[in-house]
Amino acid sequence: MSLQRADVPGSPAHPGAPARPVPAALRRAAVPLAVLGGVGAAFGYVAAVDPNSPGHYPVCPLLHYTGLYCPGCGGLRGAYALAHGHLGTALECNAPAVAGYAVFAVVWTAWLVAALRGRPFEPALTRAHRWAFWTLLIGFGVVRNLPFGAALAP
Repeated sequence: MSLQRADVPGSPAHPGAPARPVPAALRRAAVPLAVLGGVGAAFGYVAAVDPNSPGHYPVCPLLHYTGLYCPGCGGLRGAYALAHGHLGTALECNAPAVAGYAVFAVVWTAWLVAALRGRPFEPALTRAHRWAFWTLLIGFGVVRNLPFGAALAP
């Protein structure tokens, strides 16, 4: 027995019923929500498949061929630890990656709010912001490979 009444126009059981329009706010939020779904699926996969056990993820090419840690080395292990609620371990694996996850959450939230309000999302990153980002990331990659930066190695 169907819970929908076939004699009510607009119900799914009524043949020839017009499709219900998707609310405008939901249409505007579709892309941010799809991005969150993709990121959530990736994070869920990393949470389910331990990067600490070999054979599930490719090896970092820089580490494999040179023995040097790139700025991203330890990022998957950090995501795995964070997904299991171990913030300290995640920070030990790769602190900039964990900071990047937090920045993503803030930026994504601002994007979603702008989309729901019908406003364009245009984050203003100046040239100085970009230089600071790359300088910090490259500096982190260099320091973690030096003897005094061994604590930053994953």
